[in-house]
Amino acid sequence: MKPKTDEEYVQIDALDWQAFPAVFSAGGIRWKLLHVSPEQGAWTALFDCPAGSSFAPHIHAGPGEYLLTRGRMDVRGGKAAGGDTAVAPGYGFEASGARHDKTFFPVDSEFYMTFLGPLTFIHPDGSPIAVVGWAEAQGAWG
Repeated sequence: MKPKTDEEYVQIDALDWQAFPAVFSAGGIRWKLLHVSPEQGAWTALFDCPAGSSFAPHIHAGPGEYLLTRGRMDVRGGKAAGGDTAVAPGYGFEASGARHDKTFFPVDSEFYMTFLGPLTFIHPDGSPIAVVGWAEAQGAWG
């Protein structure tokens, strides 16, 4: 496990992209884990999302913030379905308890996100598949 750190710097372009676990996504999403914070229960990552990719349904146990740096992200079905459509450059906040049945990327997209607490990936009926917090994210990062 990662020990508590006072400071940390990551040279993002020096990290190789890795496949985000397919059980939690579709369409070839890749990620770079930038930081885990055991003392806050937080984790931060950069995601590369090809056109047509998506994240599996999930619930945010804690809040999260993202910066969409490239592309478009349809959250909760997009604006036309009552959700949000983020267009780069754009910022978004996810509240504790936010449920996302599908987060879809209609065009090549990239975003940076900090999760304050775990995500619970769920089946369509709402039953849990897995809870992914900082420790699980660190474990999935090869």
